[in-house]
Amino acid sequence: MEEATSGLGFSTACKISKEGFVVVIVGRSEQLLSETIRKIKDLNEDAQLKAFQADLSSVESIIKFKDSLRQWLLDSNLHCSVQILINNAGILATSPRVTAEGYDQMIGTNYVGAFVLTKLLLPLLENSPVSSKIVNVTSFTHRAVTNLQVDEGTVSGKKFLSSKHYPYAQVYEYSKLCILLFSFELHRQLTQMGKSHQIFVNVADPGIVKTNILQEVPACLSWFAYFVLKRLRLLQSPDRGKDSIIDAAFAPPGTSGAYFFGGKGRTINPSALSRNAKLAHELWETTCNMLSATPFGNE
Repeated sequence: MEEATSGLGFSTACKISKEGFVVVIVGRSEQLLSETIRKIKDLNEDAQLKAFQADLSSVESIIKFKDSLRQWLLDSNLHCSVQILINNAGILATSPRVTAEGYDQMIGTNYVGAFVLTKLLLPLLENSPVSSKIVNVTSFTHRAVTNLQVDEGTVSGKKFLSSKHYPYAQVYEYSKLCILLFSFELHRQLTQMGKSHQIFVNVADPGIVKTNILQEVPACLSWFAYFVLKRLRLLQSPDRGKDSIIDAAFAPPGTSGAYFFGGKGRTINPSALSRNAKLAHELWETTCNMLSATPFGNE
């Protein structure tokens, strides 16, 4: 469970822990991770939790986390597998920032990090004694993208970093479309390999949720946005927003390649662009080529 220290991640981790799972949470801040474990324990004293500190925008940090997780599973005498992987990490950065690999940090966190982590954990997901689930969290804002470029300069975000004015809304929307394309391409590849009965890949869109994702937006603007959305009854609490994530994580066996939205098990169609198999495959290839120059290329 990525970034479970607040908002959607915290609510989701609480719910899954109540279902009896051993929940592994990952985040940047050791202090926030410790506080999160304490808060979940306060709500559910029987919760089985483990926290790992990792920067999910850094390829090297994700690789270290994968190694630490595997060793912990072995040392704890737990089955060396992962049953549910939830890629929930997401940021909305209003200024350009660069990851250790030179990628745009928003794309690195929202898409590339999830790509790397999922690929690295596939052996553990395959090793699950029951069918495993991958849930990638996206946003309805992906629908704003009408023309997708999948060259390395765009996928890495370097194209956006070189812009005179950093187009943060455009970058966020792009990253959320990329995670969708990745999800559907992974589903197709697992189907071709005959593993679609073993690993299910679904997407969850929590809708408009009041979290700290707008913390970098000027306070007056974020306050006004939340005020209007609340008046329109479109704003949800994290506890309500988590429902689509939980639906995807506990979808009936055989459900894969679905887009969950709105809770109550509801699925809808994403944008037509996100279902473009040719673009999805090209994005996959570009991402793999881009990552070949990083430590991921040696994995």
